[in-house]
Amino acid sequence: MQFYLDGFRPGDPEIRPAAPTADREPAEVASSTPGHHPVNSAETVDVLIVGTGPAGTVLAAQLAEFPDITTRVVERRGGPLELGHADGVACRTVEMFDAFGLADRLIREAYWVNETTFWGPDPSDSSHIVRTGRIDDVEEGLSEYPHVIVNQARMQDFLLDRMAKSSSRLVPDYGLEVTSLELDDSSDHPVTVTVAPARTDDTVGTGNADDTDAAQSTTIRAKYVIGCDGARSAVRRSLGIEMNGDAKNHAWGVMDVFAVTDFPDVRLKSAIQSATGGSVLLIPREGGYMVRLYVDLGDLDPTDRAARTRFTSDEIIAAAQRIFHPYSLEVKENAWWSVYEVGQRIADRFDDVTEADRGTRSPRVFIAGDACHTHSAKAGQGMNVSMQDAFNLGWKLGSVLRGLSPESLLDTYAQERQAIAQELIDFDLKWSEAMAARPADPNDPEAGGMSAQERQEIFTAGGRFTAGFATDYPPNMITGHDRNEHLAAGFPVGERFHSAPVIRLADAKPVELGHEAKADGRWRLYAFADRSDPQSADSPIARLCSFLDEARDSPIRRHTAGTDPDAVFDVRAVFQQGHRDLALETMPAFLLPRKGRLGLIDYEKMFCADLAAEADIFTRRDISRERGALVIVRPDQYVAHVLPLNAHAELSDFFAGNMNLMTP
Repeated sequence: MQFYLDGFRPGDPEIRPAAPTADREPAEVASSTPGHHPVNSAETVDVLIVGTGPAGTVLAAQLAEFPDITTRVVERRGGPLELGHADGVACRTVEMFDAFGLADRLIREAYWVNETTFWGPDPSDSSHIVRTGRIDDVEEGLSEYPHVIVNQARMQDFLLDRMAKSSSRLVPDYGLEVTSLELDDSSDHPVTVTVAPARTDDTVGTGNADDTDAAQSTTIRAKYVIGCDGARSAVRRSLGIEMNGDAKNHAWGVMDVFAVTDFPDVRLKSAIQSATGGSVLLIPREGGYMVRLYVDLGDLDPTDRAARTRFTSDEIIAAAQRIFHPYSLEVKENAWWSVYEVGQRIADRFDDVTEADRGTRSPRVFIAGDACHTHSAKAGQGMNVSMQDAFNLGWKLGSVLRGLSPESLLDTYAQERQAIAQELIDFDLKWSEAMAARPADPNDPEAGGMSAQERQEIFTAGGRFTAGFATDYPPNMITGHDRNEHLAAGFPVGERFHSAPVIRLADAKPVELGHEAKADGRWRLYAFADRSDPQSADSPIARLCSFLDEARDSPIRRHTAGTDPDAVFDVRAVFQQGHRDLALETMPAFLLPRKGRLGLIDYEKMFCADLAAEADIFTRRDISRERGALVIVRPDQYVAHVLPLNAHAELSDFFAGNMNLMTP
């Protein structure tokens, strides 16, 4: 962690100095004092975020990094979420949390999902269940972070704390709901949103003062609005966007319980399939004692719309007890329970631009998370994909609003995320059907059903998806071609940048290279050197540094305004030599930039291969040792391009296609 750039200041370094534009109380107060902060009448903002669910809090945390952007967040609830329903945190999401400086807090508190077991009917007595398989939950080497379980409310607490400690001092406005949204393209702030104090069931029609409060409304005029307000999104409805898909008329109960049981895998993620009583997906929870159970409750009558609402918690417990037979399950306390109907739905578009207008203007209103895709909870992807929606959109809004990129950059949000949402829907349908399938009878192969082995194979095949690594963005204005991908085959273009250990040259500290990238909206240029001596002025890495530093068509000179050389691009170099084989003072000066008001030197730009490791980063990520490679990474941690070190013109052309020319 780097701080003290502009001189010493006492206190917690995570509480950054408030920007002049910050208009809320100090972070240490805001982060611990939830409450309602009234929106001013006819307030004008750059961005309005509606909802503080997973998507809303990630988006707000990203935009809070830009104090020159005026952001407001409104939430219908009266305060932060206290009991979250989502709990599965994919490895990819933990990587994203690392960019916000929150991964350590997350994994310290979480339950780690290390292995998954599978249970099915005992061939010798089908009324009993037996373990049929046990596998690693995440493929070896897929990420340096584990798959974890932690309450959604805690994850949002971490993000809210990050927002409040930012220079923006961003705090949500609680107790407000959207009542209308209108667009006027002729205005600089074309989206007008009306908000009012949120009405609750116990204040409607009572004739008391709350009715008067509910009728009072204010307006917010915004350049951009993002609806992160859930499956019943008011923003989505205001745009007339339809949700397409079907309910499966199949009910599942879910409950977080404190139970006493002799089931041996109660602290392992377990998929349990009984012969006659349905299925259970068991997920141990953080804290060491609580466990979540997804319990198959069977088919519903499609003509009885209220059937789901008549289930009781006792019925869910009884169904679970039948499935666990011959093991006992005594529920001591039920912390939370619900019943949901399996279904998969996706919005027909993710922004306010209709297909007829696509390409004629850029969007002003977006929807993210459950507002645009809903599905079952058993695949553990809802919260994760929602957060990735927001991470994809947040840096793009920041880039456009700060003048770094054209508005057309915002078109890529729907292009990229709608396809991912459809993949989620397709996977969830397959996994939900596998969980609900009747077990195959080995004595009657004609009877159909699914064997325990088939179910385990479906789970294994979906491992990359459930870990969050199935995303592969196609070529567009911010993702290039893959013609040079062979130079760094371990960094496929369009996929997330896969971190690996390196040694920092200046202080010999072992670090994960990917952990050096923060959620600050900057592009990353990782220059992996060839075998030649980087201390030589004729080496490819030295020539690249000279180009970036001095050439008129250098993307850094073209697209960076002001005196901070790192404001837009974060350039890092990785050498094949050991850290004791290179002299810091002989390295390219470009990699020792002077920064801040004091002109201090940044010593954290250069890294070396870990020669003591069994496999260094060049081997792990299959990087050409003869030619090296330049790996360009988007601000949301996805590989945008792989180029030869000497492809200076192609590097310039790539950024000319997605960034504005800055005035010197």
